Amino acid sequence: MAPLGRQDRAGFHSGDVELDRYFHERASRDVREKLSAVFVLLAEENPAQVLGYYTLSALQIDAGEVPDVLKKRAGRYRYLGATLLGRLAVAQEHQGKRMGELLLMDALRRSWEASKTVMSFAVLVDAKNEQVAKFYEKFGFVRLSGNRLMLPMKSIEMSFGGRG
Repeated sequence: MAPLGRQDRAGFHSGDVELDRYFHERASRDVREKLSAVFVLLAEENPAQVLGYYTLSALQIDAGEVPDVLKKRAGRYRYLGATLLGRLAVAQEHQGKRMGELLLMDALRRSWEASKTVMSFAVLVDAKNEQVAKFYEKFGFVRLSGNRLMLPMKSIEMSFGGRG
């Protein structure tokens, strides 16, 4: 994985018009304006070819959205800092090869590493549909409301062997 650079974005197509449009038209601007970090999975044989991408940014969530079992951890804070996994896409010709899982694991690892410097209570995703929500649930994400899901940073930390 690498930060978005001068890779061939025009050749990337996930089959989702919105995800492709974002990657082709807005990703560079979002990085330049510090709105979102964009990371790409590159082909080993052709480092300019993008196989997939994801975005990370900061957000704040209402502590009232957090499941009751986690509210104790939030203390008296009304709002909690979190990391938004905003977009995740795999090139159409590479779907079904577990690259989405690879991208997700890299995003979670980066989020956990960043939380050592700037605290984040959880990683959140707003799944586009039920099928996407089920993908995230396989990795331990829990629903907050609708298709918004959350994975507590403590769970991510345990997955990567951290002890705080």
